[in-house]
Amino acid sequence: MKGGVEHISVCVCTFKRPDLLLRLLEELARQETGGEFTYSIVISDNDAAQSARDIVLNFAAALGPEIPILYCVEPERNIALARNRAVANARGDFIAFIDDDEYPSPTWLKELLHLCTVTGADGVLGPVIPYFESDPPGWLRKGKFFERPTHATGFWITLLDMRTSNVMLRAELLQGPELPFRAEFGSGGEDVDFFRRKTDKGAHFVWCNEAEVYEMVPEWRLKRSYICRRALHRGNISYKFPELRRSGVMKALVALPVYLCSLPFLRLAGDHHFMRYLVKCCDHAGLLLAFFRLTPFRVYK
Repeated sequence: MKGGVEHISVCVCTFKRPDLLLRLLEELARQETGGEFTYSIVISDNDAAQSARDIVLNFAAALGPEIPILYCVEPERNIALARNRAVANARGDFIAFIDDDEYPSPTWLKELLHLCTVTGADGVLGPVIPYFESDPPGWLRKGKFFERPTHATGFWITLLDMRTSNVMLRAELLQGPELPFRAEFGSGGEDVDFFRRKTDKGAHFVWCNEAEVYEMVPEWRLKRSYICRRALHRGNISYKFPELRRSGVMKALVALPVYLCSLPFLRLAGDHHFMRYLVKCCDHAGLLLAFFRLTPFRVYK
């Protein structure tokens, strides 16, 4: 804390998405502080070729020193290590995370900080609202495949809703001898693992429905193949959590054949019903593939 004014470090991990990163930087520069806090931005480039370097440094030079921007590189392709690199370079009383394919509302930081201060919570999470760059197909809208649950402001949330795509944490929560994000979760799930360990130690997190963040959804993510790959990846990651392994495998062995047999009939009920249960099949299949130590697919963010 400097001069009684809180400082927030906004951490962003990026990988070869310069177009979306520029949009994020522009919106971060427009954050309304009301003189209540200061903030800086930390960009962790998870690309050894430093594909984001020129965009970040040119933007920082044009913006000036009022909002400091620090650029760092994590050359090993691993989202957990990239987050740790960002945290190591953060200097705030609070640390906020936002993804490089998102952009915040003008009062995003102000809303998060206010609720965190008022409630005394260890962290505050907010909604991530999809912003489609092109009109999505009807089955995707009806199935709400990019929509996430929301809650009333002040709601003490559970592990199911915790992730780093829109969150502010007290800096001390990320400090200590242990790195906040574990490298073995480098392909995803590192944020859930972080929150699980913190909640086990008594940390509490609340929801702020006014702290909105928008997720850019490009046209190539609107395909059935992407939705299914994402579900396979999600199921594969879930196997990394010991408490989900045995029950998850048993459930998958029962549910997968049932869902597969139901798909022809669900097709008659509508594409969104068919896709919803095809996604469930992929979730279960991904977990079973992990059980047999197979990951024969790749998800593109």
